[in-house]
Amino acid sequence: MDSLPIDQNLLDRFADIVGGRHALRDPNDIAPFVTEQRGLFSGAAHLVLRPGSVDEVSRILKLATETRTPIVPQGGNTGLVGGQMPDRSGREIVLSLSRLNRIREIDALSNTITAEAGVVLDTLHHAADGADRLFPLTLGSQGSCQVGGNLSSNAGGVAVLAYGNARELCLGVEVVMPTGEVFDDLRKLKKDNTGYDLKDLFIGAEGTLGVITAAVLKLFPKPKGREVAWVGLKSPEDALALLTLAQDKAGSSLTAFELITDVVLKFTTKHIPGSVQPLASEWPWHVLMEISSGRSAEDARALAEDILGAGLEAGIAGDAVIASSAAQGAALWKLRESMSHAQKPEGASIKHDISVPVAKIPEFIALAAKAVASVSPDARVVCFGHMGDGNLHYNVAQPVGGDAEAFLAHYPAMNRAVHDLVRGFNGSISAEHGIGRMKRDELIATAPPVATDLMRRVKAVFDPVGIMNPGKLI
Repeated sequence: MDSLPIDQNLLDRFADIVGGRHALRDPNDIAPFVTEQRGLFSGAAHLVLRPGSVDEVSRILKLATETRTPIVPQGGNTGLVGGQMPDRSGREIVLSLSRLNRIREIDALSNTITAEAGVVLDTLHHAADGADRLFPLTLGSQGSCQVGGNLSSNAGGVAVLAYGNARELCLGVEVVMPTGEVFDDLRKLKKDNTGYDLKDLFIGAEGTLGVITAAVLKLFPKPKGREVAWVGLKSPEDALALLTLAQDKAGSSLTAFELITDVVLKFTTKHIPGSVQPLASEWPWHVLMEISSGRSAEDARALAEDILGAGLEAGIAGDAVIASSAAQGAALWKLRESMSHAQKPEGASIKHDISVPVAKIPEFIALAAKAVASVSPDARVVCFGHMGDGNLHYNVAQPVGGDAEAFLAHYPAMNRAVHDLVRGFNGSISAEHGIGRMKRDELIATAPPVATDLMRRVKAVFDPVGIMNPGKLI
């Protein structure tokens, strides 16, 4: 649908709340807020508001409810399912939280940090590090994604195995409701049984219930030792056996366990400058493993060597290398972090962000390959992800020399084939990216009716006029 005109007097009322400098109306200024990084989703807006205080957010939402003006909250605009994008009508106002970027408090004794929604994740990492603490949420987009978006999408990343996802890292929130009321729950309590845990309703809600403006987040002691290892294996079954062995020996010191197919490793070494194959020989599957010790560097090294030695002796691991320096460890992680970008030069890609029970991952991978072949026999499976928590980025690249448009025509059939299999394992079609616009219809069509009905009831109570991020999630 083409952009439609909007009441200019109403736009002026919204703009007056934040001031002219922070009310963007020029199409060139608005453009970065209505397009997203992969180019899959775009929208239109006559106004982008950039409030600088919670009071301004409150006044904006109060006016929006009174005038039934739809609002699309947006953080760093790094989402992959279109949850941060306005529609094409031009009727929706984008609410950018980027100016709410203060770290309000670091409490090293309580191991908490209180940050506003617009704080960039990298900035949060540096602030925690300055207090000799660790904030473990780690994402490929951490240089631009923001705290509010991380919470609204319940972000995951590579450290979920040891530390949990965004919901588990959050102790309290400050949220502006659609009515303009401020729900102040910025508490540091790890134990609180006084009724419903309301904060959890907003985490993962993708801005459909209210606007998160700040949060109290958990910090952890910085590891005193950290070892990164790369392992070559014959199969996902061997990777699962290695994961079990590593957990038995290292327990919570196993802080990452990433499964990687050789297909995407080859993409990465081919297309990402400076990337080098970690092992002397080729293997069909790989694991990137990290051990973190709270005791010492020597303890971390001993644990890593013990795990890999046992894995090699048992025939589970085919070959392995432990990073000899922090720089080499960073290089191994760069390989993993570059894998999303490395797929682009290979042509069109149909992507899936799924999770299944950890024990079922090998079986899922075997059956999914057959499902992919039934839709596009020459397509290339690009499977990698967080095996330790059951989350795989199960992507499918177009055949070599194939036509991108013809391949993308398979998108609905490929999604059906993979997602039907996921549901057969009682898994999830969205492990960490959210629902947004991309998966909304599928969620509604396939989720248990009671679940969708309950979500709609919650939405109606919190946002009775329906102004909050309409057309997303539910």
